[in-house]
Amino acid sequence: MNKSKKSILEGKRILLGITGGIAAYKVPDLVRLLIKAKADVRVVMTDAAQQFVTPLTMQAISQHVVATDLFDLSQEATIGHIELADWAELLVIAPATADVVARLALGFANDLLTTIALACQAPLLIAPAMNVNMWQHPATKNNVAVLTERGAEIVGPGHGELACGWVGSGRMSEPEEILEGCCRALGPQDLKGLRILVTAGPTYEALDPVRFITNRSTGKMGYALAQAAAWRGADVILVSGPTVLPTPVGVKRIDVESAREMHDKVVAHRSDADVIALVAAVGDYRPQVVSTKKLKKTALGNTPSIQLEENPDILKELGAKKWVGKRKPPFLIGFAAETENIEQHAAAKFQAKGCDLMIANDISEAGSGFKTDTNRVYIVSNHRDKADKPTGEWLPKMTKAEVANAILDKMINILNP
Repeated sequence: MNKSKKSILEGKRILLGITGGIAAYKVPDLVRLLIKAKADVRVVMTDAAQQFVTPLTMQAISQHVVATDLFDLSQEATIGHIELADWAELLVIAPATADVVARLALGFANDLLTTIALACQAPLLIAPAMNVNMWQHPATKNNVAVLTERGAEIVGPGHGELACGWVGSGRMSEPEEILEGCCRALGPQDLKGLRILVTAGPTYEALDPVRFITNRSTGKMGYALAQAAAWRGADVILVSGPTVLPTPVGVKRIDVESAREMHDKVVAHRSDADVIALVAAVGDYRPQVVSTKKLKKTALGNTPSIQLEENPDILKELGAKKWVGKRKPPFLIGFAAETENIEQHAAAKFQAKGCDLMIANDISEAGSGFKTDTNRVYIVSNHRDKADKPTGEWLPKMTKAEVANAILDKMINILNP
């Protein structure tokens, strides 16, 4: 669990409703993740849910009495369902069966959970789980559309083998995905309406079908920035070089391999972006000649040499063209991995590349750079519409998720002085 999730969920009051689906067996893991993120979790269970997981189990994990009965004198002595509805900052229903989705859409209040849902003014997050034919039925589609129109966030369902034996959409999303949905629902929505393009990862420059030139980037910083922006309400496109990282929830990902492929995808989406953050470690050079067959050692000789040519400088190209045309140019964020004279190199690149923010770090410093979960960065900026002298500041070492949010905060302060 990274500190960014803790910072978003810490102290938040999350009411979790469990309904009667086999996917209920995953819910204890969801509660553990929420509690690990420092959220305060209370649980409501329908009668059907208790056939799959017991209230005692959920009470032991959540450390709170589980609400189960609208007509229980002890639970309802002080109109408990209204207290729970007022207490919640987020109502999560997982799994949400087709029956419960239908009753929520129609505004039914015929058990404890639907009564709470009708009285609750907090955001609603639903993780559907049902047979694929039930999920695809026009009635369910209509019910989901109604709930979405009212502001409910739908997480999933996933695609795969279902408990009934069918294969298709209907699997409840994994607990980690639902956790991401909670972060998104409770995160500040200060980037809502912004379209943000992020690049991440390394690039591969082929020598032959087997070998290539690359760098040590893992993509962690770019992926953290894309995820943070999505949590804060932005529409995010992630142009990613080769990496093993999973796609951040709520982010559209475009995979590329070479620097030229990344350049072409960025340019293709440039006109739609309000913000472009070029986090990827793009290769500066590529081989002039790429063999279509594996280069044999005997053919290369004892001291082989490779003739290189320069790759397009994406940041410089965007910076040079940013003021061209009638549309307001995108806010441009550049990144620089350095090993010495960080402040001087960052200031020089800020001026030369024409960006609004330059983020530099010393990759030779422990815990700052490639492959780590932390980073310590130096940020160069000035007011976007003024020619005042750029200023720089060091941030303390933080998780990359926290660095991402700090960068977005800085961006907002410049865009909205």
